Amino acid sequence: MNERLDRARIEGAVRELLLAVGDDPDRPELARTPGRVAASYAEFFSGIGTDAVAIARDGVVHAEDGDRGQLVIVRDVKFRSMCEHHLLPFIGVAHLAYAPGDQLIGLGTLSRVLDAVASRPQLQERLGEQVAATVAEGLDATGVLVVLDAQHQCVTTRGERQTGSTTVTVAATGTLATPAGRAEAIALIGAGVGTAGGPTAGADHRADHGADA
Repeated sequence: MNERLDRARIEGAVRELLLAVGDDPDRPELARTPGRVAASYAEFFSGIGTDAVAIARDGVVHAEDGDRGQLVIVRDVKFRSMCEHHLLPFIGVAHLAYAPGDQLIGLGTLSRVLDAVASRPQLQERLGEQVAATVAEGLDATGVLVVLDAQHQCVTTRGERQTGSTTVTVAATGTLATPAGRAEAIALIGAGVGTAGGPTAGADHRADHGADA
């Protein structure tokens, strides 16, 4: 939770912005706009000051050797973040992979970690690196890989308006940062191994869902 967010100050800034672009913030259609923007910013930037490593640690459980599997992959996790260059959203999907150490992490926890780190002014490249580092530290995983595929509104709605383009970034740590480890994880993500309700690629399905938090 971002306790530093000042809604009254945001509302005042939005009024000034409307005046600066030549509109009237007091006309009926805009009367509630400053409050709406403040409420949306409270959500967009709720990750400022949040300890994402603590979120990861709260969602881990110990697992025996036969329960961990060699690689756990969660595909198509939806996310949104705010580009710090233009304060416009970028929206996409994340594919998260990790090689377990002594612990597993809940699938829902991975989503919460991603959301906490994404809910800050961000760059996509940095977002992937921070999520990978957070999961690696919180889980003590031997390797983590994060692939982000997102569409940026600063690209689709301004300038050349490339409405069909997306940006893909890859961040990795430990064993999944090696060429062989990274290639294997990316190949499994691309191949779509595992189906909804079926085993996650390379992982023990029962063990991983037992860690869900």
